[in-house]
Amino acid sequence: MLKQKISQVPKSKISQTLRSWLPILQANIEDLKENLDQFSQENPFLSVKDSIQTCANGKNYFDSFYKHNVNSALVDSKGIAKKSVYELLNEQILPPLFPTSKSQELAKKIIECLNEEGYFEYDKNILKEYSLEELERVRLRFRFLDPVGVGSKDYKEAFLFALDNMQLDEKLDEFCRVLIMNFENIQKYTKEPLYKEALGVIKRFSTPPFLEYFEDSRVIVPDIFVYKEEGEIKVKINDDYYPEISIQTDGLEHDFLSHYIKEAKNLVDALAMRKATLYKIGLMIVEYQYDFFMGKEIKPMTFKDLALDLGRNASTISRAVANKYLSCERGLIPLRDFFSFALDEEGETSNVGVKEFIVNLVKNENHNKPLSDSKILDLIKKQFHIDIGRRTITKYRKHLNIASSTDRKKLYELEG
Repeated sequence: MLKQKISQVPKSKISQTLRSWLPILQANIEDLKENLDQFSQENPFLSVKDSIQTCANGKNYFDSFYKHNVNSALVDSKGIAKKSVYELLNEQILPPLFPTSKSQELAKKIIECLNEEGYFEYDKNILKEYSLEELERVRLRFRFLDPVGVGSKDYKEAFLFALDNMQLDEKLDEFCRVLIMNFENIQKYTKEPLYKEALGVIKRFSTPPFLEYFEDSRVIVPDIFVYKEEGEIKVKINDDYYPEISIQTDGLEHDFLSHYIKEAKNLVDALAMRKATLYKIGLMIVEYQYDFFMGKEIKPMTFKDLALDLGRNASTISRAVANKYLSCERGLIPLRDFFSFALDEEGETSNVGVKEFIVNLVKNENHNKPLSDSKILDLIKKQFHIDIGRRTITKYRKHLNIASSTDRKKLYELEG
């Protein structure tokens, strides 16, 4: 079991710091410096700098930790500087495809309107200077850009963009377009002579357009490390990525400056408080979820459970874990995932455990006969002996971004 004690910081100072600098506690580690910069711009005595500190062995802790973990290959691959998909797109905004400065300017505005999947979403604030006609004229040229399908409005148009880049027999091309436009009813065309060939063409297309860039865009820096050392589970805050705050008063002691100096010192305290709070939360997560770190399931645990032990209120704990991650041997896990409620009277089955069960069911289901929500419910009741409704299963499935059994069957058929 965890061999560390949790030291209490005086409650009055914690409360004052949290009230004054709550945004610092709530910010994720990547946005922390930007958040601190807002304070430094208003305070002439405050300086905030990026800092990646090193350990005694000359390597920062983040690197040394991952060199001995299963995810090291992934982390090493991220160490190579790569251009973002947006940079690659901007490099393609050139003549002859975009011959005029106006068309190039509009094309770059369109890039600003791409969502995280690479689809175009109209933004009147960005595109207010352009008519819909000229917008469409330039947007449709995106069909010739890489990644294929970028700038399309939905998956159907992305397929059509991809088709425009292929040289197919006229009849096959025409039938591919029919399948694409009627994709939700694709099963009606299974007896058509060109069905298999057309489906083979469509299978080559990758959607959404930014699919291969998703992993690059999801490089996440964890706030907390949990690792095993000499048989013990240990917790460490990732302070390699914490900005450095310095106060420079140059010996000045005027009364009108006291407010700024006090504010700067409070900010230093707030950053230290953020580390201390997250460290304590990390310790408590390990205490409550010890079995998880030994390979078992997450147990029911609420914000209130930690709030009582830490002498804080549940809303403070909720803010503290928002948008933050813990890294351990089992992967990179959002802190919120450790907080779940019990679905049984004994408090042994959590909603997270049921969701994991649903994921595994769908992963291993018969592609010719996907499991309906009612069937999933029957299997859950048999496995966990809990009483929940079908609507709850539907809600969990949607939360997990799992399509309905009908839609999954169409997707399986497309995948072959």
